[in-house]
Formats: sequence, C-alpha cells, structure tokens
Amino acid sequence: MSDPRLGSRLKEVRTAAGLTQAELAERAGVSRKTINTVENGVFVPSTILALGLARALGTTVEGLFWLRN
Repeated sequence: MSDPRLGSRLKEVRTAAGLTQAELAERAGVSRKTINTVENGVFVPSTILALGLARALGTTVEGLFWLRN
C-alpha cells in the first residue's frame, strides 16, 4: 500500500551501487517485483524489508527512507 508520507532514495542508492533490481533482490532475499514496487512507491516496505535493503546496500534505513512533512 502506497503512502505519500514516505520518501525513498532506494533506486538512487541501488543504481549508484551499480546493482540491478534483480541483483538487489537476490542480496536482500526478496523478488525483483518487490524491489520494483518499493522503488515506484506502490508498496511501503516493512521494517524487516527496510532493514534488509539497507544491509544489502551498506547503508542505514534512514539513508534509504524518510518521512515527508
């Protein structure tokens, strides 16, 4: 479920790391479609997914996601 309060840098950080959606998905243990839906704001990641994505990209959850005003 999309939430306009959530901002995301996932795609920016993933591409800067030189990873495809499929490569990030494999590292995070999820499907490529999951990565796609999070990047496009269709799906709000769970805490576990957000932590897994941050770990896979070598950053923090706050480095990937933030609350908009």
